Amino acid sequence: MFAALTAIFAKVGVENVNSDLATFIRTIVVLISLALIVYATGQFQNPSAISGRTYLFLVLSGLGTGASWLCYFRALKLGNAGQVAPVDKMSVVLVAIFGVLFLGEKLAALNWLGIALIAFGAVLVAL
Repeated sequence: MFAALTAIFAKVGVENVNSDLATFIRTIVVLISLALIVYATGQFQNPSAISGRTYLFLVLSGLGTGASWLCYFRALKLGNAGQVAPVDKMSVVLVAIFGVLFLGEKLAALNWLGIALIAFGAVLVAL
């Protein structure tokens, strides 16, 4: 439900503003919200206790997230939310493929069928 509302709210939010600025505003809201959650739940830990490898991959993940959000908001500015969101969900298919290729994960035939159905369904919805 939250992901669906995110797309709808974002579509309305980018109507009268540059999509990159809209992404920036959204990012600030996410940053503040997560900071409050980490603080309120006592999950903060000493940053020096985190390994360099962990930082590297979290930074890379953050860059990927930023690029994804910029593309998503630009697409919402240009297209219909009902067509943009399914294309965004093609990431599920790519995650499965990348997991196999780069992480050595194993998927059964039934998993591959599900991935194919997700891809096919996303294409049908986007058309």
